[in-house]
Amino acid sequence: MNTPRPLRDNLRQLASFQSELLQLYRRLPWGHRLLRGAWQALQALAGASMGYGLGLLLHTQQAFWAALTAIAVTQQSYADTRASSLDQAIGALIGGAVGLAAAYLGHDSYVAYALAVVLVIMCCWGFNVGGAGKLGATTATIVMLVPHTGPFWTVATTRLGEVTLGIACALLVTWLASRLETRWLSSGRGSGCSSGSAN
Repeated sequence: MNTPRPLRDNLRQLASFQSELLQLYRRLPWGHRLLRGAWQALQALAGASMGYGLGLLLHTQQAFWAALTAIAVTQQSYADTRASSLDQAIGALIGGAVGLAAAYLGHDSYVAYALAVVLVIMCCWGFNVGGAGKLGATTATIVMLVPHTGPFWTVATTRLGEVTLGIACALLVTWLASRLETRWLSSGRGSGCSSGSAN
């Protein structure tokens, strides 16, 4: 059985990978970075618009949460968007459950809110989904602090539904975009275009 590497070694390796990736992006020509940003912006806008439109059609309480979620989870690739979406879904689920329990037990107490935020983040890290921690804490904050009418459980479940809608829209858009990008990249292979001259 392999012994786990020390935390410091793992963090050093992650920092090294992040630094190398950042350097790679910085070396791209300005025009290429701008096009890459425009492509991601179009994906985020399409996912947000679809999520908001479907939220309005489904008469959700606050359809803008679907749009916000779609923007938040949209990444440069479908695989990254899927990973970000998983973090968002897990965070919303844990944050909603903990926020609901804390709101029920602690009512309007700041101490209950503070404990809920800390508990959500610790739970996410304990379940090996640390990236979901801030998202879960955000959901708990929404459930506990945003004024609403009706019981807390309706806020939590409605928010979870709106988040799920936004995730589904972002995944669909980035999946389609990745297919288009793959076709575009493969069509340029035999045409003699170099990566430095293609836009």
